[in-house]
Amino acid sequence: MIDWQDLHYFSVLARTGSLSAAARTLGVDHATVGRRVASLEQALALRLIDRLPRRSPLTAEGKAIAELADDMTQLTHAIERRARGLSLSAVTTVRISAPPAVAARLIAPHVVEFHREHPDITLALAGATQNAALDRSEADLAVRMAEPAEKDLLIRRIGAMRFGLYATREQAALPRQALAFIAYDATLDHVAQQVWLRSILAGRPVIFQASDLFGQQEAARAGLGAAVLPCFMGDNDALLVKLPVKEPPPVRDLWLTAYPDIGRSPVMRMVMTFLADIIGRECPIRIA
Repeated sequence: MIDWQDLHYFSVLARTGSLSAAARTLGVDHATVGRRVASLEQALALRLIDRLPRRSPLTAEGKAIAELADDMTQLTHAIERRARGLSLSAVTTVRISAPPAVAARLIAPHVVEFHREHPDITLALAGATQNAALDRSEADLAVRMAEPAEKDLLIRRIGAMRFGLYATREQAALPRQALAFIAYDATLDHVAQQVWLRSILAGRPVIFQASDLFGQQEAARAGLGAAVLPCFMGDNDALLVKLPVKEPPPVRDLWLTAYPDIGRSPVMRMVMTFLADIIGRECPIRIA
């Protein structure tokens, strides 16, 4: 008989590539992972991994078993989602993942409204730069800035994030060629608002880089230069003004997504309606 826990440990090892990485993911020591994999190898009478000093590559047999184990992992997550959808009651916690600025500046200030109407529902909000893996139950609902590509998800476009160029009044009064800029670091050169900013520099310098919008906003508030910010951040900041630009900044759609098993719950539908309403209010959907 196969021990399902052994199979789970092997599946994580197959995904992470080494005993130490699997141990960190599972929250155990690497020796435990090694014992579990060895136990599975004994039960199957197969050698599943090559035990090298720094990594544990799969054997051909290991790759074949890993594919099946991954299918079982996905099925396990599907069962968990179905069970959560079936067991949700009027007293529950709903986990929401959203980009940090959306979470902090759009959703969090309005949670009090939801709490007044639904005091028995707790919202657990995570501002995350990486998309939450809904198939691994990292969140129940997710707000994303790109249309989700995963299969079988419920997907709804709920808003459009507009951007502007913002600076203090003192910076705005400078000659345009004297203006300096605040931007993301180079790892985010691919995002639409960064591409747009690079296109309007015209030889003017980027003198500060920050990996998040909050750092960029604070630098702009201090008078360091101009930053590209979502309008819901810049327009509501009394220390900043929007600068005129020739080329309009980009607009990024906001998407709400969940798995159908979760989305069928009345509680989840209430939370989804709340998110769609508050985000749509601040970031109205653009008309094609």
